[in-house]
Parts: sequence; C-alpha cells; structure tokens
Amino acid sequence: MFPDDALTDDAFLGGQLHLWQPRTGYRAATDPVLLAACCPAGTSQSVLDLGCGVGAAALCLGVRVPGLVLSGLELQPDYAALALRNAARAGLALKVVEGSILDMPPALRRDFDHVITNPPYRPPVGTPARDAGRNLALREQVTLADWIGLACRRVAQSGWLTMILRADRMGDALAALGPSMGSVSVLPFAPRAGRDAGRVVIRARKGGRGALRLLAPFVLHDGGAHPGDHDHHTPAARAVFRGGAGLDALFN
Repeated sequence: MFPDDALTDDAFLGGQLHLWQPRTGYRAATDPVLLAACCPAGTSQSVLDLGCGVGAAALCLGVRVPGLVLSGLELQPDYAALALRNAARAGLALKVVEGSILDMPPALRRDFDHVITNPPYRPPVGTPARDAGRNLALREQVTLADWIGLACRRVAQSGWLTMILRADRMGDALAALGPSMGSVSVLPFAPRAGRDAGRVVIRARKGGRGALRLLAPFVLHDGGAHPGDHDHHTPAARAVFRGGAGLDALFN
C-alpha cells in the first residue's frame, strides 16, 4: 500500500470529488473525466470499470449520476486499495475487485448495464515508464483487441461499452468490437479548434443496429496556444471538468 507521504490529494469536478493518487506512478487526469462524462448510465444501473486505477472514472460517474451500482476491476493491489479509500471518502459505494481481465474474478463474471474502460493502449515496445505501476497501466500486457473483446463479454444485452483511448488506436479498437456490438459512435477530442484529435471516446451497444457515426470533434481549449497558468477550457469543456456535466447529448 502506498504510504501517505507518497500520495497527492487532487480535486476533480471543481472540488466535488477529491482523490488520493500516487505522487509518482499512474495518475488520473482528464481521460477518466471525459470517459465518465460520455457514459449514458442512469440511476440504479450497474457499471463496471475495467482497470479502474484509483477509481477516478467510476467515482466521477457516481458523482454525476446518483444511485449507480459501481464495480471496478484493478490488477495492482496498491491502486485497488486507493480506489476503495477514495470511494469511502466520496461517500460512494464502489466494489473494487483485484484481479486480471484475463482471469475475471468470479464476483465480476456477470452482465453489467455499462462497462467503461480506459485500456492500456501503448504498444508493448519502446522505452518503458520509469515507474512500474505507470508502465503497467499504460502499456499493453493484454492486447487491445483482447481487452476490448473481454470487455464486450461483460456488457448485458442492450447495454453499453464506453471507452477512451488514443486517437491512433481507433482503428484497432473498432476492429475489436466484433459482431455483437453495434450503434457505434466515435467522439474525437481535439485540444484546440483546427488541431488533430488526440483522444477518442468510442461508445457501442450490444445488439445495436445503428450505423457507425463519427461525431464532430469536441474542442477542449480556447485560443491557438496555451495562454499561461490559468483555466482556458472552452465553456463546454469547463462544464465537464469543473461542473461534472455529461456529454450524452452529443451522441443523440
């Protein structure tokens, strides 16, 4: 378990959520907030966060949508322990199970209304991160195709898979969805107007029959360059990062 002096106390959603995170290692930033904002979960529905880390995505979603039944799978025990600690601090019930997606723990071998995930999407080549926990969180140990295939197995009929990943892995992710998943929408996130998207959220429905949709990019920052050390998000992005707003309307 991480000692307290190895942790930082970070505010999310404009201070509606506070998370303990390792000072060095994998640290949640904007990706889990965007992932949570795109999940179309409703009150009383079940949600599984695959690779939940310190609980950022699941807890951001829990703050926005009351009454969810939240579960998380996390391989690294230290991160799983932090997720439980963060959930207790937030007053949210998050069931965290330690284990591998390759050998799904019995407690999670069931269908969920929603599966959310920020899968490891860096290929298993190149220089590893200096911190082993960060490297494990970001770099594929399980192939992206296998990860997505196993995620799809946990989605209930008519349920939704929502995932965020680097834009250059979009093709691999779409190919991995398989015939059971339809009504696929892709939402690109561009850092600024006119810039290439760096991240995409892909949302797919089990048994869905809708055509593939590539949505208009969601722009995160105003202006052409970073203006300094102050908030320069677009109003729509600020509503997500500061106010905890959802982005479901963009998919309709």
